[in-house]
Amino acid sequence: MLRIDLGRLDREGTVALDASVPPDDPMFMGLEFEFDGPLRIEVQASQAGTGEIVVRGRMSARLERECRRCLKDVTDRLNHDVTMVFADEDDLGSEDNGDVRPFDADAAELDVTEAVREEIVLAIDPFIVCEPECKGLCPTCGANLNQESCACVRDETDPRWEALRALKEE
Repeated sequence: MLRIDLGRLDREGTVALDASVPPDDPMFMGLEFEFDGPLRIEVQASQAGTGEIVVRGRMSARLERECRRCLKDVTDRLNHDVTMVFADEDDLGSEDNGDVRPFDADAAELDVTEAVREEIVLAIDPFIVCEPECKGLCPTCGANLNQESCACVRDETDPRWEALRALKEE
């Protein structure tokens, strides 16, 4: 768990959190990608004059993913600057506060685990490709068009467009 000691933050004004989260940590359960090594988190929490806590820093990791076009394994890097704002849940009320996350001001610690998980999900490009020139897989036979060509006929028309085609021909 990624926690910031609120008592220490109150005394010192700023607190650093430098952590290495292993790839099998439960916080990564259910994600559509896997980490190839630990996630490094280097953030600093500070109190804003309005009672909010601002957490700024950087996350970095290596990820194992599949190319969106040909399904080849691709190693990707996550290097992402983060800024997370936390406010006392009593001060937030029920209105939408955008990116401000609630926390219990009476608690001894601020758990930023879920916020870090959200930042990771938002930072990852969902459309990674192995190479910009990747040709992908043939939609008919599934051949990897980067490695071989196939004899599939690609000029098939979708029958759902026939009504529009008939109007055009009139």
